[in-house]
Amino acid sequence: MESTHAAKNNLSGLNSADFEKSVNGKQTALFILKNKNGMEVAVTNYGAALLSIMVPDKNGKYANVVLGHDSIDNVIHSPEPFLSTVIGRYGNRIAKSKFTLCGEEYSLTINNGPNSLHGGPTGFHARVWDAVQESESSVKFTYRSVAGEEGFPGNLDVTLFYTLGDDNELILEYNALTDEPTLVNLTNHAFFNLAGIKDPSPSVENNILTINADLYTPIDEVSIPTGEIAKVAGTPMDFTTPYRVGERINEPFQQLIYGAGYDHCYVLNKKEAGELSFAAKCVEPESGRTLEVYTTEPGVQLYTGNWLNGFTGSHGATFPARSGICFEAQCFPDTPNKPYFPSASLFPGDEYQQVTIYKFGVENN
Repeated sequence: MESTHAAKNNLSGLNSADFEKSVNGKQTALFILKNKNGMEVAVTNYGAALLSIMVPDKNGKYANVVLGHDSIDNVIHSPEPFLSTVIGRYGNRIAKSKFTLCGEEYSLTINNGPNSLHGGPTGFHARVWDAVQESESSVKFTYRSVAGEEGFPGNLDVTLFYTLGDDNELILEYNALTDEPTLVNLTNHAFFNLAGIKDPSPSVENNILTINADLYTPIDEVSIPTGEIAKVAGTPMDFTTPYRVGERINEPFQQLIYGAGYDHCYVLNKKEAGELSFAAKCVEPESGRTLEVYTTEPGVQLYTGNWLNGFTGSHGATFPARSGICFEAQCFPDTPNKPYFPSASLFPGDEYQQVTIYKFGVENN
């Protein structure tokens, strides 16, 4: 791990010393990315967690628009262990923590009712990644997930680049190789609050949301897809045209009851599989800040922070229910147990690739 760019004098007010710790024999650190516009992103190599994203509002005032922590100890012991981290090997849920691949059944660690969630309790979010920051705007993370980790087969070598572009876009590039057939479904679990985090961080229910998806995957009472691919039209799940997040979130619609709000995978409209295309746009009307999401993935999980409980994060900010919104680009949940869903399998000789972009802007409405 090395950084050629000092993490001092950053907009986020984070201190390098607060992120220096030896965890299981590996060193953690703080990395600051900057672009020519003055935007900054702070990350750590524990879970490749996003700590701060500093972007201006319509008046040029900077604020942190991602829920995070201000020390490595708080990241490690966060009440929300997946807070703005990278998720793997498998983002989202696998039913009953079991799947069959190439005729062999595998059992995973159970950590969400009867299911496996986000790669298990010691998934990629709880690992120290090797890190090299070679430029002011980019950091490279690598991690080897050994065969049998949380029950997954095969040694998996993962490379992840975070790059801050000059159009105020945070570009996430993932690559992975395996030596045995395995599953790979990587995502980033950033909790965004475009108003800026504070005490308490405001609700995202006033955010105006568009999702480029005519379909979604309905869930059962334990948040496993039923297997149906359903139309959003005529339901509160429809964001094909802009709606306020909170406009229908409390309606007595069974899917919203199951998720305690939005916590569903949207089937993105794609001209061809794997194309980098528009997924979603979120607008915070008071600040004017906007977020556009682009991805090569087939789906995006919309989660409205329904289970956040008010815990304290960076610089005394608190995160009550629905104070963060997530756009987790990914394969569909429980894909290995739904053979007609797009595959999440990776085989030796093939390479897993994903690009997801979070682009920030402002609108003066």
